[in-house]
Amino acid sequence: MKDITVILLERIGILLIIAFVFTRIPNFKALLYREHNWKMTIIHSCVFGIFAIASTHFGIVIVNGDIISQHLIWSVESNEMVVSLSLVAIVIAGLLGGPLVGLGAGIIAGIDLMILGGIGWFANMLVNPITGLLAGLTGRFFSKARVISPIQALFIGVFPPILQMQFLFVLYPQNPIILEFVNLTGLPLVLTNSIAIAIFTAMIKIVLQEQENEAALATKQALTIAEEALPFLKRDSPVERAEGIANLLYERLTVAAISVTNQDEVLAFKGIGSDHHHLGQKIMTPISKEALKSKEVKIAYSKVDIACEVPNCPLEAAIIIPILEANDTTSLIKFYFKKAHHISPVEIELAQGIGQLISNQSQVIASENLKKNILDAELRNLQAQINPHFLFNTLHLIATLFRVDPLRARHITIQLANFMRFNLGIASESLITLERECEHVKAYVEIIQARFANRLQINFEREHTNSNILIPPSTIQPLVENAIEHGLKKVTTNGKIDITIKDIGERIEVSVQDNGVGFDEGEIDTIQKMRKSHKVDSGVGMYNVNQRLISLLGEEARLYIERLPKRGSKVYFMIPNGSLRRNINEN
Repeated sequence: MKDITVILLERIGILLIIAFVFTRIPNFKALLYREHNWKMTIIHSCVFGIFAIASTHFGIVIVNGDIISQHLIWSVESNEMVVSLSLVAIVIAGLLGGPLVGLGAGIIAGIDLMILGGIGWFANMLVNPITGLLAGLTGRFFSKARVISPIQALFIGVFPPILQMQFLFVLYPQNPIILEFVNLTGLPLVLTNSIAIAIFTAMIKIVLQEQENEAALATKQALTIAEEALPFLKRDSPVERAEGIANLLYERLTVAAISVTNQDEVLAFKGIGSDHHHLGQKIMTPISKEALKSKEVKIAYSKVDIACEVPNCPLEAAIIIPILEANDTTSLIKFYFKKAHHISPVEIELAQGIGQLISNQSQVIASENLKKNILDAELRNLQAQINPHFLFNTLHLIATLFRVDPLRARHITIQLANFMRFNLGIASESLITLERECEHVKAYVEIIQARFANRLQINFEREHTNSNILIPPSTIQPLVENAIEHGLKKVTTNGKIDITIKDIGERIEVSVQDNGVGFDEGEIDTIQKMRKSHKVDSGVGMYNVNQRLISLLGEEARLYIERLPKRGSKVYFMIPNGSLRRNINEN
């Protein structure tokens, strides 16, 4: 008995090594990953049936209680009896694939045992399919998991050899050879089978655990790829977007080729088959059209599904991923593979994750662009507006001056023309040079000084600054206008406004200071939080300026408001000094 146990353990060890090697093969992993259907049931049955046949031929032969040492069993004489290890593979088939797979693998193993013959061949043949069926049912009963635990498998592995012994006793009663066989091999078979089944189950669980780890890595990889794809998605040209995405995915993923299409044609193709998968090819395959229509991921497992016109095309399988865009259009990203078994659940999950993330990013970018365009249109509309009261009052001033001071009237007319030309011209510009903005402010200041010469003095002081600095148009003038209309509203004499532009290192500070009534705390909080004031016309101009500064130059360029110690207020903002023009052009 001891010798039989040692020999069986040796043979089981060889089979487990072979099984371990098989679990490292991608084709074998693909069998574990696929969902069960009739096709996969037949494939599983054949695979485990072949493994059961190998287990039988790795067994031993007994004659009159003696072990015939053989490396492999090729034939069995009528007076010999086979000690088969096939039940290990059959139990695993049932536990892993369910009752039908276990039954199928058992039938294959039983036919082989029938062909080998020997004493007790009928019982040996019959026990295999029954064991496979019962193992499948037992596995479903014990656990809903993909594979039961090794401890449960160790317990289940005890019963198949016992069932085999019972069959031998029932089918061959009072047979002294059978009795001797059971006494000699019963306990070793129970021990070796249960241990082998537990170890094999542990191997399968390791493979499935690797799948879960790969899925986690795939999720992380999808997030990384989606982040890296963002610059390409922001490009205006659809072809440039497609080429950038195709190159990125081909570099990051283990696929044979990548294709990016719109609803009609191929926009980019990278990888194997690029000699005949050309840009501009029309989308003809039914599965691609189905993905566009259903907006769901589709999988092509054969050349027929891919429908390539080139007969020797090396691409045999593909994952078709729809990308949903904001305008309710759909484009496609296709992952091509050389073989169908290269498509595992990890690849499918990765494809779905990438598709969902890129779709979300495309919609977010489109939404941001729409908001930006709407905001830009609103801002330019605000910039182009001319206060009708200011225009009428200035025209009235010019008409009066023509009677008393024609030269001054002519000068004010020229300044008004410059002011109006600036306001009408900036509707097509988001940023202008600080030099042009200063000219606009000076024209406005000269007109205002002429209107309020007896009660208002405006000083404009500008340090030497870079002439290439960019600023949103009509930014300083509304601050001066607000100081006049609100800050100095109740001031009848000695009103003063100081406009200062000075260099403070890496930034330029622009400030407008007055000696009027100043802001109260509520107005300061309202304007700085970018909410329009509830008071009529109070702070609306400053709100618009603040909105333009933040939208076009960033949060650091926002307006700041200070109440001066004695009286009046100071409104200022800071803009980058030097390289702003270059940065904006690059973006």
